[in-house]
Amino acid sequence: MTTQTLPERDRIEAMVRQAIRRLHAADGVIAGVSTPTVASAPAISPPGWVGGKPNLRVSISARHCHLTDEHVEILFGAGTKLIPEKDLYQDGFYAAEQTVMVVGPRRRMLPNVRVLGPTRGASQVELAFTDSISLGIDAPVRHSGKIEGTPGCVLVGPAGTVQLTQGVIRAARHVHMNDHDARHYGVQDGDLMQLVIRSPQCSVTFEDLLVRADKVAKLEVHIDTDEGNACNLDSATEVLLRKQIDAACACKQH
Repeated sequence: MTTQTLPERDRIEAMVRQAIRRLHAADGVIAGVSTPTVASAPAISPPGWVGGKPNLRVSISARHCHLTDEHVEILFGAGTKLIPEKDLYQDGFYAAEQTVMVVGPRRRMLPNVRVLGPTRGASQVELAFTDSISLGIDAPVRHSGKIEGTPGCVLVGPAGTVQLTQGVIRAARHVHMNDHDARHYGVQDGDLMQLVIRSPQCSVTFEDLLVRADKVAKLEVHIDTDEGNACNLDSATEVLLRKQIDAACACKQH
């Protein structure tokens, strides 16, 4: 039986000590000393964040409608469910395969209006201003779901029709965000923000952007087709989202 030389034993012991140190380091303890955690590296990245910060997306929301389960069956046939065709940026929401025709006064109509899912408790049609002019409907600007006292229309599907007594709106511009985004911008659900779009000869600052904050949303602004065209969003060189300063408070600062 041979005896290891001292240098060889030292090398093996050093390797063992190093392995033990790595094992304890994984538990946050090295040689009895607590290893501080790094506060700037959260265990779970907030939804939609990239590189440790919010990733702002601005999307043009074309005309569309939301339907109840009952109206889906009337328009597309008994037992029919919405069929997802394309996932939207917000998790759990999608553009369905189904479309409807929207008919306004004097038989003016918009064909192939996309249905978005999932279904809702009340049917609603969201149009841009030019869409409402085309239909001959005086659609008010409303936040989604606030349809009391709004105009109605007729929806036509392959299996039937639905007469809406209310629910046609121009959706107010808004921004979806999660609680981490809200803290980053210093806002909360229901606050108003500004969206600055800088593009060649078409720069626009949109006021009164409603904050819709919850735990799971990803940072995304929704504007309609008229607004997207006005600022030439496709050619934008800079997009800035910031908290809106109350006019009265701004006056006091001057």
